[in-house]
Amino acid sequence: MPQHDSQTPSSSCLSKRPTRRWVRHCALLASVSLLGGTLSACSSGKSLKHHLFGPTNAPNSGIVVADEPQAALIGRDVLARGGNAADAATATAFALSVTLPSRASLGGGGACLVVRPGKAAESITFVPVNGSGPTGDRPASVPMVARGLFLLHLRYGSVQFGETIDPAITLGQQGITVSRLLSDDIATVKAPLFSNEGMRALLSKDATGTAVSEGDQLTQPRLTSFLSRLKLVGVGDLYTGALSDVFVSQANQAGAALTRDDLRHAIPGWTKALSLSDGQYSLNFLAPPADGGIGSAAAFSRGLPAENVVNAWRHSGSHNSLRDAQSFITSGQSDATGLPPLPASTSFVVRDGKGLSVGCVLTENNLFGTGRLAGSTGVVLGGAPRYYPAPLLSAAFISSSRTHMQAILAASGQNDAAQAVADGLRNITQNHMAATTTSGSGVLNSITCTGTNCTGHAAANGKGLSAQTLPHH
Repeated sequence: MPQHDSQTPSSSCLSKRPTRRWVRHCALLASVSLLGGTLSACSSGKSLKHHLFGPTNAPNSGIVVADEPQAALIGRDVLARGGNAADAATATAFALSVTLPSRASLGGGGACLVVRPGKAAESITFVPVNGSGPTGDRPASVPMVARGLFLLHLRYGSVQFGETIDPAITLGQQGITVSRLLSDDIATVKAPLFSNEGMRALLSKDATGTAVSEGDQLTQPRLTSFLSRLKLVGVGDLYTGALSDVFVSQANQAGAALTRDDLRHAIPGWTKALSLSDGQYSLNFLAPPADGGIGSAAAFSRGLPAENVVNAWRHSGSHNSLRDAQSFITSGQSDATGLPPLPASTSFVVRDGKGLSVGCVLTENNLFGTGRLAGSTGVVLGGAPRYYPAPLLSAAFISSSRTHMQAILAASGQNDAAQAVADGLRNITQNHMAATTTSGSGVLNSITCTGTNCTGHAAANGKGLSAQTLPHH
C-alpha cells in the first residue's frame, strides 16, 4: 500500500459520494455579526515585487512562520512595508488560498488567536459550518475564511483591508511556484482529484493531465478574479451581495448544496481566549468551538493526552462557552478512546516589532475539501462538517514577566496538533527557548522572544519557512 503524508487523507476520500461508509473509510485513512461589506531559514524563495501600502507607512520589524514558504514571504513583506501583525496574518491567509489550496481554500474555515501588549488575549473562530441546501452529491461547507479574516483585520489591522488581498491577487496573476507541500498533497489524491474536470484543468501542466509538481509554475486566473472582486466590492458581496448568487450557483453545480441564506448567516465568533496560570507563566489558548485549545491547555497543565481530552469535551454536552471550557480543563476529564483520524489543516504565526502576536490555523475539513471547484470562482470547496470529525485547531501564547519571555505557537498535524502545541509550551517552560516538539505527526510553528530579541521556528518535520524582516536603522 502506498505511503501517505501523515497530514493527508487517502485519495479515495475524493472518489465517491459522501456516504456513511465512505466517510468512515476516509477517516480511517486520514492521517460579530457585522460584515458588509531577511529569512531566518535557508530558502530559494524570492519576494514578490508588488507595491503595498504606498510610501506612507514606516517599516515594521517582525517574523512570519508558515507551513508554505511563499505565504510566509508575503507576510514578511507586509511587515517590511509597514503593516502590523494582523495585516500580515490576513495577507498570509489570503496568500495561502493561492499557494496551498489543498488546505487553506477560501471555501474552508479556521481560527486565530490574537495577543496585544497589555490587553487580554482574544480568539476569533470561523470554523467550517454545514450548508442547508436540499440536494447535492458532494455537500460543501459554507465559505467562512473571508469573513473571518475581515473580522480579524477589522479589530486589529492598521491598513485598508483590500490592501491585504493585493499580494494574493499578484500571486494568482503572476503564478506561484508549486511548493513541496502542495506537490505532495496533489500526489496523494491525484487519481480521484483529477476525475473532476475543473481540478484536472487547474492542476495539470500539459494536455495529457500530468500533475504539476514541486518547482512548476501554477497560475489561477479564476481565483484571481474572485479575489479582485473581494477587494474592489468588499467581503460583504460574497455573503449578502451579487457575488453570493454567483458563488452559490457555481458551487451547487459542483454538488455543494448551499443556499444564499447559508452565506448570509455564516458569522465568525469572537471571545476572550482560554487562559491559564502556571507558576511564573501566563498562557492563552484558542477558545471553542476551536476545541484544540482545550486539548492543548489540559495536556500542558494536567499531563493528559490532548486528543483524549478533546474527545471527552465533545461528548460532554457542553455548549462551547468559554466558562464551560475553563471548567472542563480544571475537571481533568479525559476519554482514553481518543478521536478518530482527523482532517488536514495548516498553521502560521506572526509577531511584529510592537509585540502584536497572531497564531492561526486553517482547514477545509478534508484535503482539497470536496475535491471540486466552485466553477468560475476558482475556489476549492471545503467539505461539509457533518461528514467529517471536526479538526483540531490549536494555537497558544505564553509569557513570563520574570524572564521577559513570550512565544506564539500554532500547529497542524491532525490528531497530534493540540499535543504538539502543549509539548512546545512545556519545552519552553523547561528553559529550551525553541518550542520544538516530536509530537507524532504534529507540525508546530512558533516564534519565541526574550525582550525584543525574537526567533522564528518552522517545524523541523514540516516543509515551511520562518521569514524575518531585516533590521531598520
